[in-house]
Amino acid sequence: MAENLVTAIFSMDIKDQIHTNLLPKHLAIIMDGNGRWAKQKGKLRVFGHQKGSEAVKQVVEGCAELGVKNLTLYAFSTENWNRPKLEVQMLMRLLISSLKKEIKTLLDNNIKLNAIGNLKDLPVKVYKELMDVIEITKSNTNLTLTLALSYGSRDELINAIKQISIKVKNNIISPEKIDESVINEHLYTQNLPDVDLLIRTSGEQRISNFLLWQIAYAELYFTNVFWPDFTKQHLYEAIVNYQKRERRFGKTSEQLS
Repeated sequence: MAENLVTAIFSMDIKDQIHTNLLPKHLAIIMDGNGRWAKQKGKLRVFGHQKGSEAVKQVVEGCAELGVKNLTLYAFSTENWNRPKLEVQMLMRLLISSLKKEIKTLLDNNIKLNAIGNLKDLPVKVYKELMDVIEITKSNTNLTLTLALSYGSRDELINAIKQISIKVKNNIISPEKIDESVINEHLYTQNLPDVDLLIRTSGEQRISNFLLWQIAYAELYFTNVFWPDFTKQHLYEAIVNYQKRERRFGKTSEQLS
């Protein structure tokens, strides 16, 4: 009981250090470590994924409470299809159950669900449930929660290049007019701002083919905490760390001051 009280007080103190006028406009998270967390506890990987869904709820609630407008979670990569078939099936079932269970939470907190990736590669039942929740929450404005599903950044860029190439071939776009804004318009994230803060859990320090274009000037934050153990407190710590950094975007400190 005393330990829980100390944790709550510490969490409150960390939250109080956050400047609401300096929040990242777009926060992205690579949710890593579910399998290793379960292995450390002598359990199957599925148990880690189930516990990880609780961390998702904490982080989504934390972002909504703070006023973060865009949160993107790396939920399932194009490479994840290569995992054992049983694990993939379990992840898909977990996704369906989570979507059904959290509809009320999304509506109560004015959260809009979005998804990016090769969504048509998802099982039919998963795709339908995902589209249903996206439709139900499309008018919400407090937070846009984007799930990256069957997502790979290189694949996204290849797809964008193909689209632009077809338009150039058909004289819809002139090659001279191709700039960053044109490329942005052909990415899955065309309606989202660039990422300001990217968090990766579990101690790994890789980007893993996630939002390569969108994180060009993002601040990177790596933590040793496995995703199932990631709480609102850890989220607050990451944001406080982010707010202490000087973001120069190629300029000098003197120019900023």
